[in-house]
Amino acid sequence: MNTDFVNLTTENLVNEHLCCIIRSKKPHQGIDAKRQWLSDRLNEGHVFRKLNEKATVFIEYAPLETAWVPITGDNYYYLYCLWVSGSHKGKGYGKSLMEYCLADAKERGKSGICMLGAKKQKSWLSDQSFAKKFGFKVVDKTDNGYELLALSFDGTMPKFAQNVKNQEIESKELTIYYDMQCPYIYQNIEMIKQYCEMNNVPVSLIQVDTLQKAKELPCAFNNCSVFYKGNFETVNLLDVAYLKRIFKK
Repeated sequence: MNTDFVNLTTENLVNEHLCCIIRSKKPHQGIDAKRQWLSDRLNEGHVFRKLNEKATVFIEYAPLETAWVPITGDNYYYLYCLWVSGSHKGKGYGKSLMEYCLADAKERGKSGICMLGAKKQKSWLSDQSFAKKFGFKVVDKTDNGYELLALSFDGTMPKFAQNVKNQEIESKELTIYYDMQCPYIYQNIEMIKQYCEMNNVPVSLIQVDTLQKAKELPCAFNNCSVFYKGNFETVNLLDVAYLKRIFKK
């Protein structure tokens, strides 16, 4: 097994590929936006570690205090993303990346690591059953099936911010909160914008561009959260079929 991993730094960020979208040298606005977002985060202790080859094999985590999620807790790491895809599955890379994160947390005297999950595994969320093998347990939940998983080293527990529990907003139109952490988001938001314009659907696209906005979100946020008729719908990226299903409600 190739165990040659590399961590992104402010020095190598420009030249290293971002694993989430592997493609040629063509410009890609989502990747450019992610690079910019990362360049501002790396000095805050954000870690992006990946296999040193052209592959979707990486882990991304940050101190909870500076993680763009509406979760509170002291001295934790927040695990945004652990992803191993394609022919690289089943080779132990996920285990290596998770073990690196655990060792890093212990070395820095962290209280533990937490991540977003759901009662039923959802796309765009890291594999909970995999995390549970390392001792992650559900420590908080929302009424609509999202869960906070944590691996505590000292018995302390993080929790969803109180603003997450409502899962409702006042606006009745399609409302999407998003940030630029995930490189798929840029194109997805453009597609939704075009669809809504063509079909005369009112839409509010709210970019989460500060840590404070992320901490105050009214939903379990995983880079994108969708509301319709005031109710929370999903953290999944939307396609046209999904949009149509929402509008039928």
